[in-house]
Amino acid sequence: MPQGVSAAKQKNGTVYYRAGITYHGKHISLGSFSDEDTAARAYKEASALLSDPSADLMQIQEGGYALSFEKTVILINFRDNQIYFKTPIYLRKGYFSYFLSPSEELKFDIDDLFYYSGRKIQKRLGHLFVSDYGMQYSIPARYGIRPYAVAGRDYRFANGDPLDYRYSNIIVINPYHGVQQIQKAGKTCYSAGIHINGVWQLGVYPSVEEAAAAYNKAADLARTAGVRKQFPANYIVNLSPKEYAELYTKTALSEKYLAYLERAAFS
Repeated sequence: MPQGVSAAKQKNGTVYYRAGITYHGKHISLGSFSDEDTAARAYKEASALLSDPSADLMQIQEGGYALSFEKTVILINFRDNQIYFKTPIYLRKGYFSYFLSPSEELKFDIDDLFYYSGRKIQKRLGHLFVSDYGMQYSIPARYGIRPYAVAGRDYRFANGDPLDYRYSNIIVINPYHGVQQIQKAGKTCYSAGIHINGVWQLGVYPSVEEAAAAYNKAADLARTAGVRKQFPANYIVNLSPKEYAELYTKTALSEKYLAYLERAAFS
């Protein structure tokens, strides 16, 4: 059997081959392979990467390797930074990269290293998420970006890189459901709207908190009128319960929306 390779059997008796390597006293699994030659090649590639500091991430391409790209990133980081992670993380000065593929490099602050070193980031239909205890958690949501938020309208990336999730790079424009920042007569104000058989405009408000309260009030009135729909709530953390209650009470909604609720029969 070639160095670094061992044979194993599946429950149905099919033989497969495991490759592994020991580096700085740590045994690292390189993966399972259907044939002995590929497993041996994976070991040789890993040995070459770990012994050659000139081999860097920029030289690694998507195809042609027995080693997976994910495992390649893990090995190069361990070689260069002497820290082993189970996920494809590469430590950089002041931040770290998480590689989804050779062309998709997510960037995060060091503060998030513990979280992502133990969780695998997945991508499906353009959405980034991690699985934790059987649940899926959105990556953008960790940084204050709401579900269904629109890039450029509700949030933007300061340097224009949508893969850079460092906190200083994420600018949340509209942090609340149903709220949109607009310009009116040269001033910044906030429009609130709610979706019930189309979008109903609730009004334009001088502060984002008032617009968020307007959305909450509209959702509460809709439920009272019998609308059977789940409306996400806006939590305005910078207001005390008393301040929020006063704002909620004084916030006016459009007469058209109120009239719609009065004449519509929901059952």
